Amino acid sequence: MALTGRFVLLIALGVVPLVLLGDTTPTALAVLAGWLLLSLVLGGIDLALAASPRTLTVTRVLPARVRLGEAVTSELYLTNDGRRRLRGVVRDGWQPSAGAGNNRTAVTLPSGERRLVALTLRPTRRGERTAAHVTARSLGPLGLCARQATLVAPARIRVLPPFHSRKHLPSRISRLKELDGRTSVLVRGQGTEFDSLREYVRGDDVRSIDWRATARRNDVVVRTWRPERDRRIVIVIDTGRTSAARVADEPRLDTAFEAALLLAALASRAGDRVDVLAWDRRVRARVQGASGADLLSRMVDGMALIEPELIEMDWTGLPAQIRGITGQRALVVLLTPMDAPGASTGLLSVLAQLTQRHTVLVASVTDPAVVGQTRIRGDRESVYRAASAERTLLDSARVAAAVRQLGADVVTASPDQLPPALADRYIALKAAGRL
Repeated sequence: MALTGRFVLLIALGVVPLVLLGDTTPTALAVLAGWLLLSLVLGGIDLALAASPRTLTVTRVLPARVRLGEAVTSELYLTNDGRRRLRGVVRDGWQPSAGAGNNRTAVTLPSGERRLVALTLRPTRRGERTAAHVTARSLGPLGLCARQATLVAPARIRVLPPFHSRKHLPSRISRLKELDGRTSVLVRGQGTEFDSLREYVRGDDVRSIDWRATARRNDVVVRTWRPERDRRIVIVIDTGRTSAARVADEPRLDTAFEAALLLAALASRAGDRVDVLAWDRRVRARVQGASGADLLSRMVDGMALIEPELIEMDWTGLPAQIRGITGQRALVVLLTPMDAPGASTGLLSVLAQLTQRHTVLVASVTDPAVVGQTRIRGDRESVYRAASAERTLLDSARVAAAVRQLGADVVTASPDQLPPALADRYIALKAAGRL
């Protein structure tokens, strides 16, 4: 049972005048008691005439997935199986991060009929967003009291990573086509795998002339090349405690997801084989043997449920995980923070082992707020902040230098620039024949 504002107002109509007048005579008290009794009787009658909310049958229609930041409609079908007309309010019990907003809806449902209650969800976090129940409140004819019941109506929707960096994909694919020589450009596409022979035209690199073929044909012939295909790309995402820190109002882990998705989409279009591993002390997600749309679909499905673990990354176990994925030489991309020498000890301890067998690329997000602090030196307090920011940048630079010394490549950028920067470095490695 629930009391409405009308019932409170009804009580106040009898109580407030006597309180304001200060009348405490027996007659006034008797009138007050009679008024309260009348209000209770009217409330009881109103409650008895209200339809039972337990006669409602609830059916849900809801998409299984939605990208973070996008809106989706949750459809709730209510059927009144009772004999009375139900008039009241229905509340759909989604958790706050589902972005349900105002999830209370007024309904009027005659006996034997069905109504649709549509609710727009705009989730604010990745992962599984759930609703366990629907609460229905049925008002009486006078609107003084209501019957209330909580109906079991489970629902679940998976919120996928947003993949904002896909806007960079068309331009990088165009560069890959230029590299492959499939787009009309002023210079021939570069690569390291022999493709075919053709006649020399003005502007061709003379180093590409095939002198034996030229002698046979009595005409100048050049070799054409194409980038390597079917190379192995292993993307490793650090899901340890350092990935939980927020940079530019976004967890580092989410930035790593964006970079991994863009690189995987680009490498798959280039004909390379991409494997993805999310790792801290155990495998959080693994994607192998997929390509094209299936690759991205499996990646976002696996990433949706991953949250940073408040434990240290087990770098010593990573080489064995990579060996379990491929025994061939591969481009191993490590998406992990590089903040301070102490926190990066584990990474540095295994890099030599990885670079002996693979081409290793370490990608890390930088905090633009720290860079901005180094430029503000107007007073003593800001000078101290600038010195601290400079110390942080120097520590990161020391780690990056140590990574390069061990034979790996480094990409660092702000959250919005890291995905395209990583994609550009992949294209550069492909053009240089280092894959």
